[in-house]
Amino acid sequence: MSRPLSLRLLSQTFAIVRLPVGAGLPWWAAASEGLLSFTRAPDETSLVCEAARVPSDTQAERGFRALRIVGTLPFEETGILVSLANPLAHAGIPIFVNSTFDTDYLLIRENDVDRAIEVLREVGHTVSE
Repeated sequence: MSRPLSLRLLSQTFAIVRLPVGAGLPWWAAASEGLLSFTRAPDETSLVCEAARVPSDTQAERGFRALRIVGTLPFEETGILVSLANPLAHAGIPIFVNSTFDTDYLLIRENDVDRAIEVLREVGHTVSE
């Protein structure tokens, strides 16, 4: 592990949404609180937003909670994600990672959150709920 990290569980439930290639940010996602991430690549467009904002006819994986690494992560620091992803992978808990300029978010299915927190604490990380 690079160093023990502090994480905070966000209160919202999120969805990972597939949008048409080249789409813009939908109006229904723009007011998402806690975390909103929009990514457009040449072959796909996706976003992470509050699950309650996603229309039922929209292609999405729903039911995710987010663990946010507390603080600002230096660009030069290595091993941050591996210190989180490895123990979770060994426990059979899949993650979806979202990075921002300052920090990283781990999106974890709601039914895996309690176990994920337990695993992360076991390897020395701090998680606040």
